[in-house]
Amino acid sequence: MKRNTLLIADDVLINRELLKDIFEGKFNILEASNGEEAIQILDEKKDEIVLLFLDLIMPKKDGLEVMKHMVLNGMMDTIPVIMITGEATVESDVKAYELGASDIIYKPFEPAVVTRRTQNIIELFEHRISIENELEIRTQELYESKKKLEQSNDFLINALSSVVEFRSLESGEHIQRVKKFTKIILRHWKVLHTEDQLTDEQIELMVNASALHDIGKIAIPDSILLKPGKLTEEEYAEMKKHTIYGCKMLENFKQEENEFYRYCYNICRYHHERYDGRGYPDGLKGDAIPICAQVVSVADVYDALVSKRVYKNSFTIEDAIRMIHDGECGIFSPKLLECFDDAKEDLIEATEKEQQTMKE
Repeated sequence: MKRNTLLIADDVLINRELLKDIFEGKFNILEASNGEEAIQILDEKKDEIVLLFLDLIMPKKDGLEVMKHMVLNGMMDTIPVIMITGEATVESDVKAYELGASDIIYKPFEPAVVTRRTQNIIELFEHRISIENELEIRTQELYESKKKLEQSNDFLINALSSVVEFRSLESGEHIQRVKKFTKIILRHWKVLHTEDQLTDEQIELMVNASALHDIGKIAIPDSILLKPGKLTEEEYAEMKKHTIYGCKMLENFKQEENEFYRYCYNICRYHHERYDGRGYPDGLKGDAIPICAQVVSVADVYDALVSKRVYKNSFTIEDAIRMIHDGECGIFSPKLLECFDDAKEDLIEATEKEQQTMKE
């Protein structure tokens, strides 16, 4: 079905009417008077909307928050956004373009200019989508072959990581929760830190690699791994070696030096490093710790706090978040804590769903 609907999101009625007069008869027109209404319409009508006119300053949620929602929900690839504003700054313009805005038009606007720029953007998006659809058809066989390989890799990863879970007497769901929390945080990292240029494919690779973060525990003696009480200094020193053991195992499994292997290695070795250099095994400090390892680290700590283990009861979600912020589980980078805060609502929702499932 050909999309033919324009969404105009602006809290000023006269601005909506001006745009409506320009395009009425050429497109179906939907209107939103604030950011929350715009998000609701986008969620309901995303497959029909061909372009969004988006005001920067609106009540409830502003234009940048609407665009952030679109990025998080994969809408920016199919719905071009023209930001309309009379109160723009260089900072807001840069942020709008970083989030994926196709154009910025300043009020008051000239109807002929708006019409031409709108048509150009729609035609450009439709042309790009057409090319992508053709490319997708031509590469379908390759894609299916790749999926089969990924499924085989996923099976192997889950099988290996499950060995760790059952040996250490932790919940078999721990790995899936860490993967889920890692994905949530990485999605927010992509939006907040566009300078890192994370792609969706890289995020998926990191999420899958996170399942092997504790693979080295296979090599830890049962007397240490299964000890219900506090470890001695010597025992703790041996436990910390699981990061090294895991990397040696990965090197034995390695078939080629590719991006996925590097994520697996970095996560396995560095997920206990801390921003202040007091982590292990290498005492890495600051941004020397790979992003993938940083994110898995906080996801692992968060799950450990909110989950019941043989040696401790679970903490409340609120206490877990506070402990992470207060540095009770080691120091995390400001960028990571910013993402953790930004993702807090999604993390809480995912955690509550997991806890409810366990009760049932």
